[in-house]
Amino acid sequence: MSEIEIARRCSVCGISVRQSAIFCPQCGQKVGADPVSENSPPPVPAKTGVAGNVRERVEKIKHVSSVMIDQAAYDPSLRFLLVAAVLFVLFLILLILSKVIG
Repeated sequence: MSEIEIARRCSVCGISVRQSAIFCPQCGQKVGADPVSENSPPPVPAKTGVAGNVRERVEKIKHVSSVMIDQAAYDPSLRFLLVAAVLFVLFLILLILSKVIG
């Protein structure tokens, strides 16, 4: 039996985080890093408008997904979900190909 590894909480969102985690799986913040204070000025975006917002969200998704893939080596349930997602996408591709061909 494995022991419970969750021993910390994220300082930003408060979610339980594994002892070996470097980044929070919920918000992507580095575990143990101080959250942005209320008095500090907001970060200046590189671009304003929709393009700047999309770029920021894409970067956040890239960061969180790379953290998730890194954590999958340590978490069997996350590994199962990733394999299941890949198999489901493969199933969809084969289903579409069978409709197109047949």
